[in-house]
Amino acid sequence: MEIVDKKDILNRIKEIGDLTLELGCGSYKRNKDAIGIDVIDYECVDIVGDAYDVLRKVPSNSVSAVYSYHFFEHVEDIGALMKELARIIKEDGSLMVVTPHFSNPYYYSDLTHKNLFGLYSFSYSSNDSFLSRKVPNYDKSINFDLCKVELIFKSPRPFYFRWGLKKLFQIIFNLNRYMLEFYEENLCYIFPCYEIKYEMIKKGSKPHSH
Repeated sequence: MEIVDKKDILNRIKEIGDLTLELGCGSYKRNKDAIGIDVIDYECVDIVGDAYDVLRKVPSNSVSAVYSYHFFEHVEDIGALMKELARIIKEDGSLMVVTPHFSNPYYYSDLTHKNLFGLYSFSYSSNDSFLSRKVPNYDKSINFDLCKVELIFKSPRPFYFRWGLKKLFQIIFNLNRYMLEFYEENLCYIFPCYEIKYEMIKKGSKPHSH
């Protein structure tokens, strides 16, 4: 599809010192200073186009941070997307991805969802020093360090009591790696999780402290 660059950003990337992107920002851009990319021309979108096509036009090692909220579950080829992100993000640059957790019952209502995500989803394409169980890295060219994985519990309005209870679950299950893994192995279908957040750093940096 044709790329519509509303502010001629792709031709001015070298002039932008601290370049940040938000992929699939939709109608609400959560990072106001980021460049919003989406296939639909919402008001807050800065570059309209397919994410793969747009990212291919971004120079290597030019982006400080990439954010994504409820976008990766819609992607056809996550491996190809991760390769492009590894190419364009600077060393020490960050990648933050938020997706539905695989136990989220609302996930299955959206027929555009293509991918499920759990604790170890990005461990297969990164250097995972955060989680205890070790899995194979299938693509060494995708050079990210996985620094943190966080479970996020929510309940939609007007279920305020459930919301408060689930926030208590969030505190308990994110206490440490053991609790994260114990939850997903034993409790996720009893107390479904709403979202999961991954924080990654381009290799060569030290993990951020949290």
